[in-house]
Amino acid sequence: MSIELGQPGDYHVHLRDGDMMNLVTPTIPTGGVSVCYVMPNLNPPIVTPKHALAYKAELQALSPTTTFLMSMYLSPSITPEMVFEAAKSGVSGIKCYPAGVTTNSEHGVSSYEAFYPVFSAMEEAGLVLNLHGECPCTAANADYITVLNAEEEFLPTLKDLHSRFPKLRIILEHCTTAAAVQAVRECGPTVVGTITAHHLYLIVDNWGGNALHFCKPVAKWPHDRRALIDAATSGDAKFFLGTDSAPHPLKNKRKAMGAAAGVFTQSHAIPYVAQVFEAEGKLDTLKAFVTDNGRKFYNWNQELSQSNKQVRLIRKANSIPASFGEGDEAVIPFKAGESLNWSIEWY
Repeated sequence: MSIELGQPGDYHVHLRDGDMMNLVTPTIPTGGVSVCYVMPNLNPPIVTPKHALAYKAELQALSPTTTFLMSMYLSPSITPEMVFEAAKSGVSGIKCYPAGVTTNSEHGVSSYEAFYPVFSAMEEAGLVLNLHGECPCTAANADYITVLNAEEEFLPTLKDLHSRFPKLRIILEHCTTAAAVQAVRECGPTVVGTITAHHLYLIVDNWGGNALHFCKPVAKWPHDRRALIDAATSGDAKFFLGTDSAPHPLKNKRKAMGAAAGVFTQSHAIPYVAQVFEAEGKLDTLKAFVTDNGRKFYNWNQELSQSNKQVRLIRKANSIPASFGEGDEAVIPFKAGESLNWSIEWY
């Protein structure tokens, strides 16, 4: 059995820099992904079009057949004028991190009002606003904000931004709750949501005590996972794949306190998802989720792709390695040592 997928996209990818970039970027084609939307939370973060394009060149050298869509990190240094410059240079969007919610987010946003002129310019220029949709826990809200309700508490902000900027294309990244799925559906067509591979598998019990499954936003309750699976397999154009694949060296996952947040899925991205769709009897909607919906939202035409190669999913055992790299610097992939039912074939 085989399934033609065209050129699948992963619209939320962390590829890091330095040695980690060199290790994980070549695994993109192995996972069956043709188009990658790259996150800008490097250290220092990507806040100029020049930096975004320089980073893209580094990634392209490591994975020549991958089409990289680049983003910048929302910060006070980004002005409306820079938004138009970014659009002209080929940058696709701007990522908004609430300050302190996840890896390298210390430069993130504490208040949105100051960025209204930037959002207005993005609306005009056609850039996408990628939202990490969580309320950060601060001294002022520590009595009621936790990792389990931070996403749901953020949803009024999503709706407010959408009402203020109705033509601004907004992505609620890595949805983890039934409430987030419902909020995306209640908004107009300019608001969509990405869903990761690992959140189709995990619930709160899977990461409590297991740092390899710990990510931000964290996996939630069984009914939330069910809502994500239903949304992903529905064929609804409002939802598509963004793995949020986030590699960390094993030494940072082993920390007794403050283990790094992130799950590495890049190397087997499409087979992970296919396994879930097969279990649901929904392989007929897989192409919509991993290829068609994201491409349509980003207005990405195949003529702009870096390569003409296509992906075929074949039903063949696919073993997940125990690690990528060695020792404390190794990255442990999701479901390490297990076997998936599906493999990738490029042609």
